[in-house]
Amino acid sequence: MKYPYKDLENFTLSALLERSIKLYKDKPSLSYVGGEKMTYGEFGDKIKATSELLQNNDINKGDKIVLLSENMPNWGIAYFAITYLGAVVVPVLPDFHPSDIHQILRHSEAKAVFVSNKYQNVIEDFDGSNINFVISLETLSMVEELTDKSYFSIIREKTKEMAQIITKNKKMKKADENDLAAIIYTSGTTGHSKGVMLSHKNITTNALSTFSKVKITDDDLFLSILPLAHTLECTTGLIVPILHGASVEYIKKAPTPSVLSKAFKISKPTMMLSVPLIMEKIYKNKVLPNFQTSVVMRLIYSIPFFRKRLNKIAGKKLIETFGGRMRFFGIGGAPLSPYVEQFLIEADFPYIIGYGLTETSPLIAGGIVGTKQKLASTGTAFFGVDIKIKDMNPTTGKGEIIVRSPSVMMGYYKDKEKTDEVMDGEWFLTGDLGYIDEDGYLFISGRSKNVIIGSSGENIYPEQIEATINQHKHVLDSLVLEQDKQLIARVHLDYEAIDKMFTGSNEKIREEITAYLEKMRVEVNSNLSSFSKINKFIEQIEPFVKTPTKKIKRYLYIE
Repeated sequence: MKYPYKDLENFTLSALLERSIKLYKDKPSLSYVGGEKMTYGEFGDKIKATSELLQNNDINKGDKIVLLSENMPNWGIAYFAITYLGAVVVPVLPDFHPSDIHQILRHSEAKAVFVSNKYQNVIEDFDGSNINFVISLETLSMVEELTDKSYFSIIREKTKEMAQIITKNKKMKKADENDLAAIIYTSGTTGHSKGVMLSHKNITTNALSTFSKVKITDDDLFLSILPLAHTLECTTGLIVPILHGASVEYIKKAPTPSVLSKAFKISKPTMMLSVPLIMEKIYKNKVLPNFQTSVVMRLIYSIPFFRKRLNKIAGKKLIETFGGRMRFFGIGGAPLSPYVEQFLIEADFPYIIGYGLTETSPLIAGGIVGTKQKLASTGTAFFGVDIKIKDMNPTTGKGEIIVRSPSVMMGYYKDKEKTDEVMDGEWFLTGDLGYIDEDGYLFISGRSKNVIIGSSGENIYPEQIEATINQHKHVLDSLVLEQDKQLIARVHLDYEAIDKMFTGSNEKIREEITAYLEKMRVEVNSNLSSFSKINKFIEQIEPFVKTPTKKIKRYLYIE
């Protein structure tokens, strides 16, 4: 399989890095929005120095190192420094509970940790003996006050003595493309966290495959807002831009609407990645209200001809909101509501829907920049990726999506049983249901574990019903479940809007909300097939607990 990068010697992260440093030495690499630019040459120098720091402290090929931090330029330096010398990076999502992080530290058998100041207390509270030292991500130097603690200090001193002897005659060993590069601990919607093992070849070939979907140059600027510890942002928002000599900028604060608005004005990005929730909020809160100002305006917007014209105008304004230069807006991690995607299509907004999993490094399918997207499709396969439908229903063409590519994981760390459950020879069983149309476009129906069987044997996909419920302007989230052989929907409302709608005593407001939910249920059911109709809407007062990619953890709500 030949990728159009003839000067890349092998499929290792170090080879990819060295190529980029050579080609783009004086171009800007990673920085904060509005901050000092770091060239690719400087980026390479810092990686080399950090790799030597690790090597001088007895980190060898195959050793595991945890990386726990919010997004920042030094995250990329640590990532490449670890993998450059053949060690294994274990990126951890900061959203994880401290007890989960401690379990990852134990399970991965990590010898060291890179940590930002914000999460240093989580490491301080860890009582394991496998961690030899800790490095501050802000300074890329040892955290001495932490490593002097009793449970670190004894091992630390022994390691220092050994390292001083060993490193005198030690030569840095680089990784082979088939060596383990990263262990990604997932936090899925099923409640089981697994360590996905990705090789250098897995990650690098996945990054290389993006040439078939989008052209990226060294003049492009990515704005990174998704957590780098998530495979989507790490591969597509860090490794892909580095491959092409593009620059990446990070925000120091949480990406709230006001923070993002300022960042767009300063950064003026050409590319970025997002989860559907962000675009859905923008449409509901910024775009749609402009077309709901009066009965006449709502009527005009309901007519397709006028709606398309208005959406096109709104699309131009939206691009200006993003800084005026946006030409690639990747959306992944969860399904995008069809009504929001319809707006993006009619607005000529340069969005792309992508599909993938951590186990596939992650990209499997996606749209092509500059071509018209098919509504509700995740596009066609990336270069080098084969997609098939297993156990296909001959009537609907739907079945389980299975994948074969150089990017399919090595397996789950220390868990052969779960690995065997999802591998069929070279093919990875995604657990997602869908079909492929005559043009090769992939459409996803939902997770196989989430499918509800109707009274007459019909397949009911809760995700599709939820998309219909979520179109309502006062709904933030919904979850469709089966309870006592009936379909029910838990609905989390926009309480800021609800507070303006209903006034009076708490009892009166509760009654009005109940009546409002019933009215909404009737409206939703009018748009559903007979076997998919919801029997009851239940108010979900507290926000749903979600994964880092903003998917609801369904298992927490199944009775």
